[in-house]
Amino acid sequence: MRVPVTTIEAPEWGIRFTRDARQYPDLTLQNAPLPDHVRIPLQQHIGSEARALVKEGDRVLAGQPIGRMAANRLGAHVHASISGQVSRVGLAQAPGRRNGLAVDIEADGKDERWPGFSPHPRPLSLSTSGLRKAVIEGGIVGLGGATFPAGIKLNRGSGVDTLILNGAECEPVIRCDDALIRHDTNGMLLGAQIMLRILEADTCVIALKDDMQAAISSVTAALTELADDRFQLALVPPVYPVGGEAQLIQLITGREIPAGGLPWDSGAICQNVATAAAIATLLTKGEPLLSRIVTVTGAGIATPGNFIARIGTSIETLIDAAGGYTQDSAGKLVMGGPMMGVNLDSDRLPVTKATNCIYVPGRKELAHKAEAVACIRCGDCATACPVNLMPQLLLQSHRTSDFDRLQQLGLPDCIECGCCDYVCPSRIPLTRQFIDAKQQLWAIAFEKRRAKKASARIAARDTRKQRDSQELESTLAQQTQNVKSAADAQSELDALLKRTGANDSDDAS
Repeated sequence: MRVPVTTIEAPEWGIRFTRDARQYPDLTLQNAPLPDHVRIPLQQHIGSEARALVKEGDRVLAGQPIGRMAANRLGAHVHASISGQVSRVGLAQAPGRRNGLAVDIEADGKDERWPGFSPHPRPLSLSTSGLRKAVIEGGIVGLGGATFPAGIKLNRGSGVDTLILNGAECEPVIRCDDALIRHDTNGMLLGAQIMLRILEADTCVIALKDDMQAAISSVTAALTELADDRFQLALVPPVYPVGGEAQLIQLITGREIPAGGLPWDSGAICQNVATAAAIATLLTKGEPLLSRIVTVTGAGIATPGNFIARIGTSIETLIDAAGGYTQDSAGKLVMGGPMMGVNLDSDRLPVTKATNCIYVPGRKELAHKAEAVACIRCGDCATACPVNLMPQLLLQSHRTSDFDRLQQLGLPDCIECGCCDYVCPSRIPLTRQFIDAKQQLWAIAFEKRRAKKASARIAARDTRKQRDSQELESTLAQQTQNVKSAADAQSELDALLKRTGANDSDDAS
């Protein structure tokens, strides 16, 4: 079978990183050491925190559920990544999140597996509802970094006809998806077939950057052997942030996600290649989401690489596995890449489902950071913006606290990619200010919603009181009418009796 391949032209927006600037393109894939201790946060997903199922002193097996979401809440179940004893259940910090509930497990060295998940040799023969339920029970989330629960996104009633399998890594230094594609191509494709079955969709487009030659070769060979005509290959330019969901959907399908809408409103959704592989592993091996590939890179790392790490492994362990810090380290630790990554306070924090990369920049990599100066109105930020916003106008409106104007200018559509920061010659931290402004907008919108609900409650109370008053008046009127009717009836009876009495007297005489 000849694989359909589409080459996407470079968009006018974004930033093109050259091959030399994208560090360490062919990182090796290694197994991280099995940890002696893990700390597993119970919120590693968009949504609410899972409810703890274990307590201190319990023995758990790898794959055993330790956190469960209520059926009506947005979130994902959480599982033990090693076998051992629960040493603590309490508040702890997780990367990029506030303190939340976490489960600490001390390894017993056996790595025994929980038998609750059964492997299926023919997963595509299962029902769509059975497959979706398995994805939910396995705690699978989007592994591109957003961590949206996969079982919720895979909804066959959402009208999705196109699945985009996203292997076009957004950040310039991250290489975990590239490594996965090259080492588990068949698993990735099986996961995609499972998702197509759940969605009842008829098209899957695999999106790769056109400079990922080894990955392109692996996928092309595997698709040729698979001979599934629902699959296509799209080669996108290495322009940041082309790997964003909204950007990929628009580039590949020509559709746009409506403002304020969700991806499936366009009839297409993206799922990360690692998410697909995790679904295949769950169904074929009976293994929920226990580990993920993490890129450890940057000039501050001695031997950068990709590592298969158990969830809950300390970041320090991965950095040690990558040879430790170099003398060139700038002393900055980032989860993610240099554009959208989250600064971390410590390397003692755990790897979570969202940890796709640990980036330690060198001093030269941060040398371009300088003090911000006044905006020169060059317009470079508007040219680079992938969602066609006007950052200079947004900045002006933010500084004057003109929130109505911020809403009109489309601030909620900002994807916080950092392109405007990167190209700004004045070094203005635009993204940080836009994040703050969005939070203020959300707070204002929340207060408006709360006021609207309060007004609706007051209006409902007034309506209820008016209705109750009317019902009372109606009841009183009815009772009065009943009394009058009774009085009239009594008068008629008295008159009848009087007449009857008179007649009896006449008969007697």
